[in-house]
This record gives sequence, structure tokens and C-alpha cells, in this order.
Amino acid sequence: MSLDLHFILILLLRMAIAAGFVVSASIITERSGPVIGALVATLPISAGPSYVFLAIDHDAAFIAQGALASLPVNAATIVLGLTYVMLAQRNNLLVSAGSAVAVWIVLASIIRLFDWSLTAGLAVNLVAFGICIPLLAKYRHAKMPLVTRRWYDIPFRASLVATLVAIVVSTSGWVGPRVSGVIALYPIVFTSIMVILHPRIGGPPTAAVLANSAWGLLGFGMAIAVMHVAVVKFGSAIGLFLALATCVTWNLTLWWSGRRRQRIEA
Repeated sequence: MSLDLHFILILLLRMAIAAGFVVSASIITERSGPVIGALVATLPISAGPSYVFLAIDHDAAFIAQGALASLPVNAATIVLGLTYVMLAQRNNLLVSAGSAVAVWIVLASIIRLFDWSLTAGLAVNLVAFGICIPLLAKYRHAKMPLVTRRWYDIPFRASLVATLVAIVVSTSGWVGPRVSGVIALYPIVFTSIMVILHPRIGGPPTAAVLANSAWGLLGFGMAIAVMHVAVVKFGSAIGLFLALATCVTWNLTLWWSGRRRQRIEA
């Protein structure tokens, strides 16, 4: 087997694995409502596979440096969420989602110009989430109409993540860890939620899903920080595992806290 064919087959396998994660998460999200759906959406569904495949191809130093670039990009994602949520109350998909993605691209382009430290990345997240979470709070509750899945919904989401994985894996060798870390954090899941749900159920209900994702996304940022530190100390495999464990534990804690609050109020 030629090296080119071997690379293509491995790349297709990696894309299929990433797509499988998205299909599973999409089914859970659709059946669980906006709150649980938001928690699932902030798990490392797209970034996780990208980083796993980067770890297969590169050493721990590459992954650690990529994580430093990803950390401030997480702050850009919450700004994307706030932009969409506020615009979606009165505007169509093109204006709301288009503006949100444009904001993310501008912020990510600025972020990639700098060498980030862990302290600086955490500080940017602290400021961004400190501003955005209170502003998003009033948009978390909206009447959710019944969503009927269309045949192309899950293939669309799966293809987006598979494409992202293909871009990250195939370009990482020449763009380096900083750009790879930025690309890996592109909010594929948020984008697919906006594109699929907004035309079907309207802006405010779709915005409610993203607004409920704010606290989960904060945990995702902490997971990136954990990954950076753990990869440096223990290697890529343990670092990636601890990052995933951080995400899952944080989101389960949010779910348990929400359930407990509901029982108290009842």
C-alpha cells in the first residue's frame, strides 16, 4: 500500500470515528431538552477527537502548546454564543449566525497572533465568562416547540465534524501547534445547532440552548487548562483522559445541581 493511500485511509477512519461521536451526541441532545442538550453540546465532541488524533501524530509538547492556543479561543466561543443569542431574538438565521461566526473568526484571528501563557488564557476566560454569563441568564428559558428530525440533520453535523478533523489532522504538520489549537476549537456543535434549529423552531428557543451552554463551556475551558498541565507532566494519553474527566465531572455536577434546585423549589 502506498504512503498516500495509507494516509487517506487513516484520515477517513479518523473522520468516521469523529462523526460517530457527533451522531451519538446529537441523538442524546434531541431527546433530552435544552438543558441536558446544552450540557452534552459542551462536551469535547469535536475538539476531543481532533486532539486525540493530533496526539497520535505529534509529541506531548505539540499538544501542550496547542492547548495554550485553544484556551483563549474558548473565550471567543462564549462571545460567539452571546452574539447569536442576542441577535436571534429578533433576526433571521443569516444575520444572527453569520454575525456570531464572523465575531468568532475575528477574535480567533487575533488570538493566533500571540504566544499565550496559561495565566493569560485563564484570565481571558475569566473576563469573558464573567461578562457573558450574567448577560445570557435571562435568555435561558424559552418555550421549546417539538423538534422533528429531518433526514439530513445528523449527516450534516457529522460531516462538519469530520471535515474539521480532516483539516486539523492534515494541516497540523505545517501550520504548527498554535494554529492547530485554534482550528480544533472551532465551535462546530454550536454552529450546527444554530443552522439546524433556528429555521425550524425560531431564534429564541434556539438561543435558549446556547444560553444554557455557558456554564458547561466554562468547564470546557477548565478542561483545556487541565490538559495543558497534565500533558506536560504525564504525557498526552493521561492529559487527554484527565481533560475528558474534567469535562464530564463538571457537567454532571451542573446537572446534579440543577436537579437538586428543582427538587427544593418543588
